[in-house]
Amino acid sequence: MAEMSNYLEEKLLDHTLGTTAYTHPSTVYLALHTADPTDAGSGAEVDVARQACAFTAAGSDGNGVTENSAVETFASMPACTVTHIGIWDHVSAGNLLYHTSVTTSKAVLDGDTITVAAGAVTVTLA
Repeated sequence: MAEMSNYLEEKLLDHTLGTTAYTHPSTVYLALHTADPTDAGSGAEVDVARQACAFTAAGSDGNGVTENSAVETFASMPACTVTHIGIWDHVSAGNLLYHTSVTTSKAVLDGDTITVAAGAVTVTLA
């Protein structure tokens, strides 16, 4: 996942070039989407609670990769087909940070559960 939202691109540019400081969110949240939320962070989010998601440190290997460090579970899903995921800076509103398509779309029935394995969500800046 390296599709950064417009919001985050602007915040990181301002921060790294010294024009405006950016304070990272204390918690980020994984969300499921039925279409690409786009860099603008608009629409297509599944009506199920976002899950707080922690990530590993990117490390010093020069690859610029981090991954989710725990299993994330989305219970009581509505009937839909999940095609994308997003990482947000707030549990229910806020700003989209990153987004990407899932490897394989997942059709779920009303009441199903989706489980995302630890290490399954990677964020890469290269």
